[in-house]
Amino acid sequence: MNGKQLTVRGMVIGAIGSVIITCSSMFIALKLSSLPWPIMFVALFSMVCLKALGGTCLNEINVTHTAMSAGAMVAGGVAFTIPGIFILNPNAEISLVQLLVIVLGGTALGLIFTALMRKYFIETQELPYAMGQAAADLLEVGDKGGKKSVLLFTSFGIAGLFAVLRDWFMKIPQTWLSKGMMKYGSVGGLYISPMLVAIGYIVGPIFIGVWFLGAVVGDFGILIFGQKFGFFTMQQATDIKQSLGLGMMVGTGIGILIKGILPNMKKIFGAMFSKENTGDSILSMRWAPIFLVLLVFVLTYVCNLGIIASVITIIGVWLTTSMSSQCVGQSGINPMEIFGIFVLLVVKTLSSIGQNEALFVAAIVAIACGLTGDVMNDFKAGHILKTNAKDQWIAEVIGGFIGAIVSVFVFYFMLKAYGGNAFNDGTFAAAQAHAVSAMIKGISNYPVFILGLIAAAILYCLKLPVMTFGLGVYLPFYLSATAFIGGALRFIVDKFLPNFERESKGQIIASGILGGEGVVGVVIAIIVAVKAIA
Repeated sequence: MNGKQLTVRGMVIGAIGSVIITCSSMFIALKLSSLPWPIMFVALFSMVCLKALGGTCLNEINVTHTAMSAGAMVAGGVAFTIPGIFILNPNAEISLVQLLVIVLGGTALGLIFTALMRKYFIETQELPYAMGQAAADLLEVGDKGGKKSVLLFTSFGIAGLFAVLRDWFMKIPQTWLSKGMMKYGSVGGLYISPMLVAIGYIVGPIFIGVWFLGAVVGDFGILIFGQKFGFFTMQQATDIKQSLGLGMMVGTGIGILIKGILPNMKKIFGAMFSKENTGDSILSMRWAPIFLVLLVFVLTYVCNLGIIASVITIIGVWLTTSMSSQCVGQSGINPMEIFGIFVLLVVKTLSSIGQNEALFVAAIVAIACGLTGDVMNDFKAGHILKTNAKDQWIAEVIGGFIGAIVSVFVFYFMLKAYGGNAFNDGTFAAAQAHAVSAMIKGISNYPVFILGLIAAAILYCLKLPVMTFGLGVYLPFYLSATAFIGGALRFIVDKFLPNFERESKGQIIASGILGGEGVVGVVIAIIVAVKAIA
């Protein structure tokens, strides 16, 4: 455990890894409307790199992977919200400067509030943060041998080759679709993607099973049977399906607020500013207010939010990053776009802003909340391994800001490659961005939306995994079906090959698959964009 923790070589490796992971995560989030935690992948990747250089220790590895993973959830926050601008108007324009301000601002807010919240959620509450614990276990076990790195890079290469054959050479079809289901308006079938199978494997059989159950209810129950037995027209069934799924996702966020935050308001927010917490010395409190005032000014005049909307947004981030910390710590799920919707609705109620500016608000919140979940998982691993928390936070700052800049330019390239209509024609599912934009353009079936919202809030308070159910109702069926294959595979492995998963081999292979297909997808998009610009 001895040795330097925050090192130049570690941050160089972390920075390079942050670029790779951010690119991969942007593609995964846009294409599949899902974003598993990258922590297992980056923990092993950092270990392989630093052990190859020699003279390392677990804490240097831990700090390095902390920097490497930060950009992933920043990319998720962008992908889950900003496409909403083009969903509402495929010909919309957004300035590169505005996008940089939004993404860098959301990243900075996430970093500031995690510095204030770390001690309360990690040490006082001792929330489990399952992915952080898993990463710590992986590092301790992996420190004894290097066979797992072979699994990681082999699966990375195979998935990358598969993506090249499918997306560049067109030798493998992207989807298999059921004509029988499609005549009822259901996009039934399978998305032929090892990456989505890997997502299902990582998320696990329980959450994926509930996800798939939502898809069955949405497509077979509402779209197909609803029309077949004459209850609805196709348009009515489609509106009900989308409104129910959206309502359940928003309702989950309300459940988090009711069950996890409101009963503990005094403990959570009081602990941030107590004398005991400032002794944690991650961040000097005298600098945070200066930055927040400066950010209000920039958001007001560069992004046209206005002073009221800017102030509400920052207060909203303070609240929702606490919600994110609680949710991730207890369940491992981080509905960052739902937190964005919360603050967006409050801002729209209390101020007058345009639809682009409303989506800017959602993006700032989603980016901050996404990064918060990643940071808190990393802090949990660090707490177990006795890593210096300030070194980890500095690594998050480096990796987070690199990821923020990279995510902006990756999104720009993908937009240039495929056009704004790609978020409407099925090229990118972008389900979360559709949900956010729906809150601006209006719900198609308001009673069903309210019903879903109330049901989900109640079910969440009863500790049921209702978030993934709503996602399954909302997403196209072919994505849910492929993810279900991964969840079913995980069930089989857990039941019949327990030692395989006890050593995290399945998680490592799945992480490699995610990285391989995701990175290749972004590279192809950049090549297409460069050709289009030229």
